[in-house]
Amino acid sequence: MARDNHHSPADLHRSSPNAMRMNRLMRMTRRDALLMGMGTIAAYGIAGAASTGSAADPGIEQFMEVSRCLTDRSQLDPRIGAALYAGFIHATQERKAQISKLYDLLKKDRSATASEFAEAAEQTDWSLKDAIHDIMTGWYRGVADGKVVVYRSALMFDITKDAIFPKTYAAGGPFYWTTKPPEVARPTGLPALSPSSFVVEPT
Repeated sequence: MARDNHHSPADLHRSSPNAMRMNRLMRMTRRDALLMGMGTIAAYGIAGAASTGSAADPGIEQFMEVSRCLTDRSQLDPRIGAALYAGFIHATQERKAQISKLYDLLKKDRSATASEFAEAAEQTDWSLKDAIHDIMTGWYRGVADGKVVVYRSALMFDITKDAIFPKTYAAGGPFYWTTKPPEVARPTGLPALSPSSFVVEPT
């Protein structure tokens, strides 16, 4: 009769707390190493795709310039930008030409603020308003072509990182949510674009 190598409940009961903790740590270490390796492969894949895309399509750099102005940020992740740009031009054929038109408009006055640039773009060509909406939605929500391009790095989480955390991300220890969150100042800015029709998105 073959000997059973599995631990019996009695063996587990007799295991020391230190041994049990060490066993859990070893399992976590193997899991973390696997996840880190998968993340590294994914990161290098995205970076490679972004650099290849930038070399093949100058529209990506135009998109990044326009995005930095509209979001009022000097730095944006080029890998996310390349993925958003690909989604936009895949979903709507005229987006590529509209982004190029926005870039040409931006070159005329690089000192313009985000609001001034958006307002001037809509006055120049009303259809550019939809392109601006796509760009802002992409960066702040992390969505392009109806697909999630990025979650944790979406700008909507960055502007509230001192007050709230993304869903599924814990902000602290047990019952951290019972403490009162910090006060957030009410926005005082006014919209730069004209009102748009209300669209109910599927959930």
